Amino acid sequence: MTKLKHLLFASIGAAGLAIGSPAQSANVASGQLWHVSEAVSQNAIPANVPLTPADVLFSVNSPFNFSGSNVSVGTWLASSGAFNIVENTAGTLASLMDNSTTGTLLQFLGNVTVTNGQMFTVTHDDGLTLIIGGINLGFSPGPTSPSTSFATYTGPSGNFAFQLVYAECCQGPAVLQVDLPFTAAVPEPDSYALLASGLGLIGFVGRRKKKNLA
Repeated sequence: MTKLKHLLFASIGAAGLAIGSPAQSANVASGQLWHVSEAVSQNAIPANVPLTPADVLFSVNSPFNFSGSNVSVGTWLASSGAFNIVENTAGTLASLMDNSTTGTLLQFLGNVTVTNGQMFTVTHDDGLTLIIGGINLGFSPGPTSPSTSFATYTGPSGNFAFQLVYAECCQGPAVLQVDLPFTAAVPEPDSYALLASGLGLIGFVGRRKKKNLA
């Protein structure tokens, strides 16, 4: 019986960790930042996201409210309250977002809950690409002065992964302001199966106790 109880608690505990772990439940986006050539930073598309490790890793809540003119990477990240910042390439946080030779490319990943026909408003300088559930919302990825752009999500309603690629080039202000409806990632089916097995053990233990008392 002791071994059975241990198995029961282990199953339920593992399921709880799988469903309620920070990776599953935190309503935040993970961010990656690279310094890239000025030419690359003029086209904020997923194909231009470097395959090398990011110069800086961070997390950020929604809404994004990044802004700054001729500021360092660290100051720019702080403008929207970025946290869990990890500088993989020394000196990146103290460097400028853009110095007319080297620009910056960022990738944000997370989950959002959206409905068909939902409109998104982004204030930006410079370009960006926003993809939700594999659907590109059609924002301009190229250089621009500070602008406010609108796009409508045309896919199915539900919870989907998103990818936002943003670039800062051509000196001037670096602006990215958007309110994304973050949500927790949907737990994996295996997590629910593990929880169900734990609950099944509860029923088995209860029946066994009753039988022994009879």
